[in-house]
Amino acid sequence: MKVIAQNRRARYDYFLEQKFEAGMVLLGTEVKSIRRGEVHLSEAYVDIRDNEVYITGMHVSHFKQANQFNHDEDRRRKLLLNKREIKKLSDATQLSGYTVVPTKIYLKNGLVKLEIAIARGKADYDKRETVKKRDAQREIRKSIKQYE
Repeated sequence: MKVIAQNRRARYDYFLEQKFEAGMVLLGTEVKSIRRGEVHLSEAYVDIRDNEVYITGMHVSHFKQANQFNHDEDRRRKLLLNKREIKKLSDATQLSGYTVVPTKIYLKNGLVKLEIAIARGKADYDKRETVKKRDAQREIRKSIKQYE
């Protein structure tokens, strides 16, 4: 598994509850651009319409060699999930405070996969607590390394 891009902001802004692996309906030029790492998940979000799941706002840059046959960079892309997973996602989004966020995009057995997660929003004090824990862990690792 080769990770192409991660949405690091999602871990900071949300508590990630449950993760799902989804395939995507892509064009050939999009796959080539994603393999080159020319994709951004920072502005992307997942929405559910008519029992189908879509990712919107995922920016996939133009493939330079495609010329006139290039894709729209910010188009809405369909995600491939089974009915049971779609039901779980739609039930979770009905609850107050929950949303579905993309966390990373990667290659698995030559196919482009997207990891999405059911997430609950963090309050400001939760975010500060996360930063404190991370800093404390960094200090512990630093002091342990010092004595080795």
